[in-house]
Amino acid sequence: MNMTAPVDTSILETEGQSISIRGVNLYYDTLHVLKDINLDIRPGEFFAFLGPSGCGKTTLLRLIAGFNTAREGAVRIGGRDVLDMPPWKRNIGMVFQSYALWPHMTVRQNVAFGLEERRLPRREVQTRVDAALALVGLSHLAERRPAQLSGGQQQRVALARTIAIEPKVLLLDEPLSNLDAKMRLSVRRELRDLQQRLHLTTIFVTHDQEEANTVCDRIAVFNEGSIQQVGTPMELYEQPANLFVANFLGTANILAGRVSGEGAGRFFEVEGGGRVPIPQDATVPDNARLVFRPQYARIGVDAPGATSLDAVVRHREFLGATIRYGLMVGQTEVLVDVPFQAGDRLLDTGTQTFVSLDPRSALWLAE
Repeated sequence: MNMTAPVDTSILETEGQSISIRGVNLYYDTLHVLKDINLDIRPGEFFAFLGPSGCGKTTLLRLIAGFNTAREGAVRIGGRDVLDMPPWKRNIGMVFQSYALWPHMTVRQNVAFGLEERRLPRREVQTRVDAALALVGLSHLAERRPAQLSGGQQQRVALARTIAIEPKVLLLDEPLSNLDAKMRLSVRRELRDLQQRLHLTTIFVTHDQEEANTVCDRIAVFNEGSIQQVGTPMELYEQPANLFVANFLGTANILAGRVSGEGAGRFFEVEGGGRVPIPQDATVPDNARLVFRPQYARIGVDAPGATSLDAVVRHREFLGATIRYGLMVGQTEVLVDVPFQAGDRLLDTGTQTFVSLDPRSALWLAE
């Protein structure tokens, strides 16, 4: 069922608020879980916390919701400090990974639950429930129970229940993790559409960079309790701040080596053989690595301004629109994506060739 069916969304008064986090440090006993977190999220923004398991993203989400406490710092929602405020006074809606639906209640009863707990008049409860169910395309399933719904439908119930209370901020904790691949693709588009229509400030926690890239305005990349970088998906992909971000956002080839020469005569001496000229305007940090994306290199093709590194084909994968080759450059494997067309001759394993790289498309990054 399409979420975009016509509905009077003015019944559900949603107005996204800003979130400002300053100097937050959170400990579990002596374990430093969140380390000096500073972050600003704009009103109506779809924002992602992205990172591997155990990096602190869900801990920060729960702190915003009021389920965790911090020794230091401030959390402001719409300019109001909420760090010492209980969850029920923060006007935040949260959709949990498990959806947390009452199995003995119908869809309508689940959506009405939070409104009834707030002791709203029965007529207002009914009006809000009807609007929320229409908004997520579940009006026709209002009398079913959760066990009679698909995973995607259950998630929509959880969303409708949250939207019905008219939160100023929506928190989504790994909301797509329980869905199969095809359903995830469909639901993430619907999530984005719903968020845009309501202009609701939304934080989306995920470890899946593709999910974050496709639905979110900006992303904060987490690792070991710290924010590594904040930016749009394209900014993070094209201008990563360090090796962790480059490796976590998409596929990155990373070659070790050292810088030699000075000024216009600077080169990166690749470990295992080969030299790559460093553009004059490039900033190269200490202990830098040469980093490039698979689509920015060529195999066995000389190009103006490019440099060549000897390579041996180790394996190949057919990905439909592209062939992804794995090649050994010295002792390091690099990946190169080659557009595929019917009739193309493929390189066999063991073929000796070279990788052609334009230094202007390379990155010079450290830890």
